[in-house]
Amino acid sequence: MTLNPASRPIEIGETANHYWHLYKRNTDRSINQAGRSFARREPNFLEDASEPVSSLFAFDFSRLRDHPDPDSVLPSLLVAIPVMGKGLLLLLFLFSLLAAAAAAAAEARANKSSSLEGLFWATGKDESELLAVVESKEEPSAGEDEIDGFAGGFSSLDGMLQWAIGHSDPEKLKEKAMDVQRLSEDELKKRRLEIKELMEKLKTPSDAELMKIAIADLNNSSITLEDRQRALNELLFLVEPIDNANDLDKLGGLVVVIRELDNTETDIRTTSAWILGKASQNNALVQNQILTHGALTKLMKMVNSSFTEEAVKALYAISALIRNNEIGQRLFYSEEGYIMLQDIMSNSSIDIRLRKKAAFLVADLADYQLQYADNSELHYLGDRFFLKAVVDLILTPDLDLQEKALLAVRSLLQLTSTDASDLRDFCSLDWILERMREDLEKLMLEEDLRDFVNEIESLRREVAIIFHSKLEKVAWVPT
Repeated sequence: MTLNPASRPIEIGETANHYWHLYKRNTDRSINQAGRSFARREPNFLEDASEPVSSLFAFDFSRLRDHPDPDSVLPSLLVAIPVMGKGLLLLLFLFSLLAAAAAAAAEARANKSSSLEGLFWATGKDESELLAVVESKEEPSAGEDEIDGFAGGFSSLDGMLQWAIGHSDPEKLKEKAMDVQRLSEDELKKRRLEIKELMEKLKTPSDAELMKIAIADLNNSSITLEDRQRALNELLFLVEPIDNANDLDKLGGLVVVIRELDNTETDIRTTSAWILGKASQNNALVQNQILTHGALTKLMKMVNSSFTEEAVKALYAISALIRNNEIGQRLFYSEEGYIMLQDIMSNSSIDIRLRKKAAFLVADLADYQLQYADNSELHYLGDRFFLKAVVDLILTPDLDLQEKALLAVRSLLQLTSTDASDLRDFCSLDWILERMREDLEKLMLEEDLRDFVNEIESLRREVAIIFHSKLEKVAWVPT
């Protein structure tokens, strides 16, 4: 965008680039100093700008150094800018300076040893002054660590504004103010509209607006597969905050994402399941919305996918969707979800991530049933084949999976629907726990595993105590 057609073209990128190099070569220079250098270099940068910028933003930057009466400038300035307010007054100036400041903050310490030649290029000092500046760099300055906050210059945009006001020409401002006052009503309306459009372009879109854009893209059947994946990735990031997740259904996002579970592309289905899992994590409102839209059945089918990542994300979504949700869990059982978990845990060829998630979900379901539900109603977890699938995981070589299996067994043992005799006779739990103790003793010799192994051994002993206590209750018959 060319800002100075009246004299010679200056591109915003070119100007910012110039001051970025200025800061790279002179890291001790402040925003204040850069502004003065800017004024010497481009005295008519804003004054000669094309309409409508000139009448609203004009300054005589050749007088930026020594204004005698800064306070007298403010009334004229406010008259000259009836619409814009103080923020946009320095908008064009800030494009250059803030770009330079951002680059300077990132590289300030790395470029601390600036050359003498660079200092001479960027300032009007003579050689002796420059030598003094170079020598002074050996001593840390009081404000050296403040470069990220406009070191040695302005601590805020208000400070920059006040500096600009104090170094401007009041007569020039009054002249421009009179120009604005002479504008017709239609011309003023046109200016306001142009300013509003500029503000809209500069405004950072909200999360809700970004979600609307992504959802609109997903509703567009003609977009490319790459753009569809990009839109899903954006939603995956945006739904993490609970407020955004709550807005997803209002914006029509849940329907769109659930529809993508039927997409022919594996990556699209996988990301869609991931979004549903994130959005419903510990969020009863979103859980119920997703359940109402019928997503659970689709997710359960996806768990059987031959694509491991798709199956993993689908099971993750199921776990998040039904956690602490009675409606979701009843629907899960009615769809024979416990059989799905049993098949995953008993199949040693299945990816271990799926088996871990399955064991974790079993513990979660048992804990919920213990805390909230009537144990006599939900007997599925007490099935002997289901119990054996969980118990057998204890002997897997993966310590993390062993821990998750023990946690699941501990919770299952506390359900009234779990028969301790089945765990002893059909699942061989007592033998498996003893075998595990022997294996853990050997692992104790490995120093890097010792702490984790101690935790697992403590959990194993706890499970053994609960198990034998339950067996004693079964064996004791009152007379």
